This record gives sequence, C-alpha cells and structure tokens, in this order.
Amino acid sequence: MGSDTVALLIDGDNVSAKVIAGVLAEIAKHGMASVRRIYGDWTQPNLGPWKRCLLEHSVQPVQQFAYTTGKNATDGAMIIDAMDLLYTGRFTGFCLVSSDSDFTRLAVRIREQGVTVYGFGERKTPRPFVSACDKFYYFDALEAAPLPDEAPPPEPPPPATSADPIVDAAARRVAALVPTAQGSQAGAAASPAATAPAPSGTATGRLDAKALRILGMAVVACADDDGHANLATVGSYLTKQSPDFNAANYGFSKLRELAEASGILNVELVRRPNAAPICMVQLSDISKAEKRRRLS
Repeated sequence: MGSDTVALLIDGDNVSAKVIAGVLAEIAKHGMASVRRIYGDWTQPNLGPWKRCLLEHSVQPVQQFAYTTGKNATDGAMIIDAMDLLYTGRFTGFCLVSSDSDFTRLAVRIREQGVTVYGFGERKTPRPFVSACDKFYYFDALEAAPLPDEAPPPEPPPPATSADPIVDAAARRVAALVPTAQGSQAGAAASPAATAPAPSGTATGRLDAKALRILGMAVVACADDDGHANLATVGSYLTKQSPDFNAANYGFSKLRELAEASGILNVELVRRPNAAPICMVQLSDISKAEKRRRLS
C-alpha cells in the first residue's frame, strides 16, 4: 500500500455514480486522492445521480458545456486539466475513470512522464486504453454502493458482490462475524466497566455494525495470503478510505485497543530482534468469537 499522492479524474458523462465508492476504495490502496474532479455538462439530467453524492465523497464538479451536438467536449476539458496537473510534478499517480478510448493518448503521455496510471472502466472499454494504463480495474469487480436517495440496507449491511470470489468470501466472513461481535459488546454493556462515560468529543464508546464492517474489510484489503495484516497498514488504509474512522471516535486511545475490543479480530504483537515490535491482526474464527460472546 502506497502513501503517494494521486489525481482522480472522472468522465461524468460516461460513468455511473454507483461506482464511486468502489473506485475510492481501490485508490486508497495506492495513495491519497488529493485532487478529485468529475467533468460533465451539469445542466443535463443524466448527471443528476452524481449531484447527490459529490459532497459525500468530496468530489469537485467541473462544468463543461457541449459546444456541438454529438461532440463530447468533456473529454477535452479533462485532458487539458490532466496535463496541467501533470506538469505541477505533485502527483505520483493519475486515476482516469472512463470507458472511452479517447483517453488512450493521455494515459500514454502520463506514463511517458514516469507517472503511474490507474484506469477504471467497463468491460467494454477498448483494449488500447486498457493497455495504456499501468493497472486497469473493471467496475463490476469493485464494490457498488447505493446512491444517497436509495433506501439504506438493513443492519448489518449485506456484503457487496464482486467479480472476485476471494473478496466475496471475505466479505461474507466479515458479515458473519459482525453480529456475533455485537452480541459480545451487548453482554459487556451490563458490566461496571461498560457503564463508564465515553470520552468527550465525538467518541461513542461503542463499535456499531457499520464500523465493524469497515474495520473487517480494511483488514481483508491489507492482508497477505495467510490473512495477516500489519495494523499500522490497516490504520493507513482506514485514514484514506474512511477519514472519520479513528480510535478516538469510538472511545479508544489507540487503534490496537479498538482492534482488541472489536471481537472480530485476532491481535498479536510480534517482537523482532533489534527492531520495534509490530502488531499483526487477522479475522477471528467465528467459533472463537461465539465462545467469547457466551463467556461475556
């Protein structure tokens, strides 16, 4: 996982608003999207769904009127801005979100500058554009999110379906662990320790199902082939993906304390010779989580 700075540029005329959550989740694995822009003619009704989620994801809309019927002026505006940003030298990566082959030359030019290009698009994206990117991600392999005006799913939310069966299995595992962990927390609520007031500020003193799912999927995203993840790496991913997810907001002073109290993670401090110890985490076995719930 990188700590690089990337620019996110979206072709709003040809991309559905439902993909934004999945795109940002993938970008968070590679760096911080300090620039987030979407281009289109915002006087047209087809961009209505985008208007409802721009603030939620901190994406800046860029207006581009169509000069001639049948001609896409959005592409030109996006390409010009991309080149302006490229020449600032501030970015180590560009994320181009479009299924349009018109961005092929732009991707090639950015790569010639030694900057990484991440492409996002539909399965029908022309091969030249796909090949021009260092990495290309298809929308149907990303997590889809409901738009703000759609009814929210019941708690706990069902795991998203992707084209990767490994990711699907991990999401189902997290979903299975979450209600079990919540039961453990509910039992702990009756204990004297749980009656202590939560810290001041925005701390809730409790992890809800949504927070547990965010934590669990962050571990999945950062884990190695054996399912272990460095907690520091998980924390970095959470900062990029969910800025409001931090230990203080849930009544803990450290992320390690939060992880230990979550009920869905095994936490292990690994000591190393001549080096500082590292904290490793992995998803708990459901049976172990259930055992903790019954003993609480």
